[in-house]
Amino acid sequence: MSVPRTWRPVRLRYLCDVNPAAHRLAGPIAFAPMDAVGVLGGIRFEQMLDKEDVSTGLSYFEENDVIVAKITPCFENGKCALAENVPGGRALGSTEFHVIRPGSAVLPKFLFYVCASTAFREPGEAQMYGAAGQKRVPTDFVKDFSLSLPGKPAQRAIAEFLDRETLRIDGLLAKKQHLIELLDEKRAALISRAVTQGLDLGVAMKDSGVEWLGSVPTHWDVAPLNSRFDVKLGKMLDARQITGQQLVPYLRNVDVQWDQIAVSDLPSMDFDTDDRERFRLRPGDLIVCEGGEVGRAAVWQGQLMECCYQKALHRLRPRGSDVPRFLLYVLRSAAIMGVFRAGSNQNTIDHLTSEKLRAHRFAFPPAEEQSKISAFLDETGGLRSPATSLLTTTIALLREYRSALITAAVTGQLDIHAHEKKMESLA
Repeated sequence: MSVPRTWRPVRLRYLCDVNPAAHRLAGPIAFAPMDAVGVLGGIRFEQMLDKEDVSTGLSYFEENDVIVAKITPCFENGKCALAENVPGGRALGSTEFHVIRPGSAVLPKFLFYVCASTAFREPGEAQMYGAAGQKRVPTDFVKDFSLSLPGKPAQRAIAEFLDRETLRIDGLLAKKQHLIELLDEKRAALISRAVTQGLDLGVAMKDSGVEWLGSVPTHWDVAPLNSRFDVKLGKMLDARQITGQQLVPYLRNVDVQWDQIAVSDLPSMDFDTDDRERFRLRPGDLIVCEGGEVGRAAVWQGQLMECCYQKALHRLRPRGSDVPRFLLYVLRSAAIMGVFRAGSNQNTIDHLTSEKLRAHRFAFPPAEEQSKISAFLDETGGLRSPATSLLTTTIALLREYRSALITAAVTGQLDIHAHEKKMESLA
């Protein structure tokens, strides 16, 4: 990659102090956990630690330091920030941060944009070490990272240019995200009306006896789920019993999203003959998440010849002629209204146990009407409107453009003055 002649290559270890030692740790001191740091910028300081809570094991940073997540997937996603407006000028953060304190030759904001660039993140990802799900970027990578450094006037011009451009892009992203939220609200209302009132607005209604359902058509049945569907929790994982002789791929909670099931990289474990009879999926089975986003569901379409599921998931199989896809829309509506969260265990993490799921009462129209309602909702966009899908694609493209712009600017591949003139001509 060619760079301007005046830019000089230099390793970060000669420009910055990486993971500097903590000073003045006596509390109270501001604390920033991982979820308080944004993707490509921003830190929230919502907690102060008292002296007895302060741990030297936490990362320590000060005003104008750059903090970068070192653990997967936070690092790859660009979770990093410039420490600005730090209460008292000093703070503690998650142990999973690298702290980079810029020296006199590099401006803090320019250094932040370097760390936000794919020029920094891609080689860092290649050097991550550790077990799957726990990989980390080593300190030596940060210290040995070589960047082409312009003089301070050019650093300042690039940082100010990126401040303006990213602010503009972030404004567009916020507007499109807000529009998605409005469309999702409208879509949720349509789904709720269809699965609780049907498509015939002139039909006679009755009180369902279930608060969140309200009134339903008089010819619909209101019944506990267990009377219409067989509900079975998946197999408990036990690595000690894996022999490798009867391996079958299985679904995990993370593999099941709303109306989507990922099967490209499934793990496997042993399922003997009895296990396969109990836990093997059939086309048409509705898979429901027991934890995480409780109630999240998708219909198994037979994507694999053989597949089972683990204990974090429920399998719902109709006892009669009920339509699983109709129930998918019912569960989506119930989840949006907080039906499962209100009934789950609030002492720890939300869980939708088999007993509670079986006992939930839903409204069931005749099977033919279930099919018509499902087909209508499918034809009008499924769980999300077509406009939402288009906006989601646009947001992804804007984020890619934002990332590419940052990388091009900090690596000298973009003439920022020519770019601004072009943008002015297009305005």
